Amino acid sequence: MPILGSIIKGAIGFPSKIPLEKIIKHSPVKQQEITLRKLIRKAQYTSVGEAYDFGDMLKEKNLINRFKATVPINDYNSIHRKWWYRTLHGETYVAWPGKVKYFALSSGTSEATSKYIPVTADMIKAIKKTSIRQIFSLARYDFPPEFYEKGILMLGGSTHLLFNGTYYEGDLSGITAGNIPFWFQHFYKPGKRISKERDWTTKLDEIVRNARNWDIGVIVGVPAWLQILMERIIAYYKVNTIHDIWPNLSIYVHGGVSFAPYQKTFEKLLAKPITYIETYLASEGFIAYQSRPKSTGMQLVLDNGLFFEFIRFNGNNFDNEGNVKPDASTITIGDVEEGKEYALLLSSCAGAWRYLIGDTIKFTSKERSEIIITGRTRHFLNLCGEHLSQDNMNRAIQMLEEQQNVAVPEFTVAGIEHGTMFAHKWYLGIPGDYKAVDQMILKEQLDNNLKALNDDYRVERIAAIREVIVEVLPLELFYNYMKTLGKEGGQNKFPRVVKKEQHKRWEEYLDNNFRNK
Repeated sequence: MPILGSIIKGAIGFPSKIPLEKIIKHSPVKQQEITLRKLIRKAQYTSVGEAYDFGDMLKEKNLINRFKATVPINDYNSIHRKWWYRTLHGETYVAWPGKVKYFALSSGTSEATSKYIPVTADMIKAIKKTSIRQIFSLARYDFPPEFYEKGILMLGGSTHLLFNGTYYEGDLSGITAGNIPFWFQHFYKPGKRISKERDWTTKLDEIVRNARNWDIGVIVGVPAWLQILMERIIAYYKVNTIHDIWPNLSIYVHGGVSFAPYQKTFEKLLAKPITYIETYLASEGFIAYQSRPKSTGMQLVLDNGLFFEFIRFNGNNFDNEGNVKPDASTITIGDVEEGKEYALLLSSCAGAWRYLIGDTIKFTSKERSEIIITGRTRHFLNLCGEHLSQDNMNRAIQMLEEQQNVAVPEFTVAGIEHGTMFAHKWYLGIPGDYKAVDQMILKEQLDNNLKALNDDYRVERIAAIREVIVEVLPLELFYNYMKTLGKEGGQNKFPRVVKKEQHKRWEEYLDNNFRNK
């Protein structure tokens, strides 16, 4: 009898027995008002708080309107230039009380150079609190008691952080894994020693060698790197599927990138279905998580150190490069609409204030505050009015996989000049025998899928987008390219859209390492 598992399952299931009205004391609007007031109250004696007179702002009855009218919208460059650079030099009470001990290195998927995102003690506490909530939500999935005794493999960045004399820096996954609660150590894999390894290849080798010794029930990480890990484990032990090594594997927790393009190849590595649970844990905070089975969306965390604003992602608020316009208007949780695309703005207990994190989302349920991630503000194509979003791209590729029975785990697209007009150039990463795939058939089907998904694209294909170009590539080229950028493993993702210098570097890499060989 799995006694420990029964105890854990009982503890996890207990909150689900409490009536919902006892748990949710306030409406989403009220939760966000309370959260903002707490943030402003705590930060009133910081440099940011003094600059924008947070102390006087707290006297306002309509705090949100005063806050929006007083504090400007920031992207990374502006908030770093005004405030965060001072915390990097060890100054205290700049954007949040106390000294910032950790900085998460993040480039998202759009920048070549790393961003330094502050991770305060309050943010680490908030992430732990939301993580526990997500664990409690597992009670809704009705797993057997013995499941709760299995290991949890978290494939992330190194917990061996760099210290420069003032602060520690590294992946957020490495920072949070280095601060996991003592009671979680029993379940956590690959364990402290392997997690400290900074060389990605060495870390994978260590995990592969130890894989048979672990009884894994949950895997956590970015799809591309977990897929590579499972393929290596299967090859090393000469088995057919990952379930031959981890027969109790039941859950995959993923986030940061759409899982749809990976699912076809991912499931070939399994012997039986598993449960997929999506999370939205960014360098700026734990934003949302899938809280119930069969939900297509993730529930926003509205009462734990994050205040959200939403900007309609359209030409009125953003330019053609995805930069927010100075006069962009924002709304809060009470005014959002389902099905509309918004850029996400947040203020946080890590000293982010009206910070544009670069992601776009849609609400799938306003009543439950559930969202899906649709892409990045910089990862869209709008050369001539086609308004092609990352969500359109992911769905078109997923349709293509089903229609042609082909796996396309990685892809990227660029908008290029074509005579006096334009073209879209697609690069598709295919596992196995990529030469067996007919590029012309893929081109035609992909083009038709996008026309069906996006009316603007269909119209522009008649006029300004004169050509669609598809180049089929070996899948490993995408991962090898990431390695040349020092972005192998961890939370790094290949960008779905490459523009300007990024596209030029990608083309040069293909010329030197594939086409001319």
